[in-house]
Amino acid sequence: MMKLKREEVLHIAALARVGVTDADVEIMQVQLSNILENFEILKKLDTEGVSPTAQSIALQNVIMKDEIKASLPQEDVLFNAPQREGDFFKVKVVLED
Repeated sequence: MMKLKREEVLHIAALARVGVTDADVEIMQVQLSNILENFEILKKLDTEGVSPTAQSIALQNVIMKDEIKASLPQEDVLFNAPQREGDFFKVKVVLED
């Protein structure tokens, strides 16, 4: 098994813009080395005659029929609102004028 060096893990973390501690580096050395080992195993598989696929299973849209239904009562909807102003949810300003 090819074990990644500490410097390689730090380089990968820097490329990903992820801050890591010394403990993180040790854990990632093992985890990333295991991932690379799995890729080495996959490279040994004979894929001759296997056509490339983007999806291993057929995709199927699940579309529900539009049905008009009664909505919940306004008081039930607002019951657990963290903040409320009259009959509306009160939220922090996102866009200012």
